[in-house]
Amino acid sequence: MEYVANTSGWRQSIENFIGHTKVQHTLVVLIVVNALILGLETSQNIMAVAGYELHLIDQIILWIFIGELALLMTARGFRFFKDPWCVFDLIVIGIALIPATGSLSVLRALRVLRVLRLVNKIDSMRKVVIGLLHSLPSLSSVFGLIMVIFYVFAVIATNMFGSKFPDLFGDLGTTMFTLFQVMTLESWSEGVARPVMEIFPHAWLFFVIFIFIATFVIINLFIAVIVDSLNSSKQAGQPKPEDLVLVELRILRDELAELRHQVASRR
Repeated sequence: MEYVANTSGWRQSIENFIGHTKVQHTLVVLIVVNALILGLETSQNIMAVAGYELHLIDQIILWIFIGELALLMTARGFRFFKDPWCVFDLIVIGIALIPATGSLSVLRALRVLRVLRLVNKIDSMRKVVIGLLHSLPSLSSVFGLIMVIFYVFAVIATNMFGSKFPDLFGDLGTTMFTLFQVMTLESWSEGVARPVMEIFPHAWLFFVIFIFIATFVIINLFIAVIVDSLNSSKQAGQPKPEDLVLVELRILRDELAELRHQVASRR
């Protein structure tokens, strides 16, 4: 039993060290520095001057990250793999260890994924990601709605404009891509709407209705669902008023018990 207690003690000491505020802040700084280095490595001029030094610093930071994960795995054991954020860090760092040669050379570009570790290190970012993940079930309904709207408008546009504008509305897939361009408001007027209106003068009505529904209504629905999910996550992490009352009552009860004990001891 004493051995188990000692084992638990040093494991907790390691986790306390890794979780210390100064250590976490240092890791955040290293992640930012590593991100800057990866950006500088995209410049051939900079690499020609300081390529070796940048690569050396990159490797030192990588081994620091590996040491951090090794310590956490030692302290937590199998509990390490139950934390999705730890598994995410392990995958990101593991990608950097794969030899980026031959057919795997494309993996070298994935080293920049280390920057995403900031999400795990900065609490506010982590809460935003959790809120986004919680919003996925609701977003799936919104996504289904926009797919129905796209399909309806695509069928209408293909039947109306397909014969005259096969490059834009020749078939259902092409039409849906064109409507996606219209939804993003990228060159929708000069590139799509005005050429169509030269042959179909009243086509503006179709595009205005589609933009109003797809862009202004659906996009706002996406934003509303995400904001609602973030608010729900924030409220879920806060104690309820009745819980605060119970806590205060327990504190008062403990203080009364302590006063009674002191009075009894004086007698």
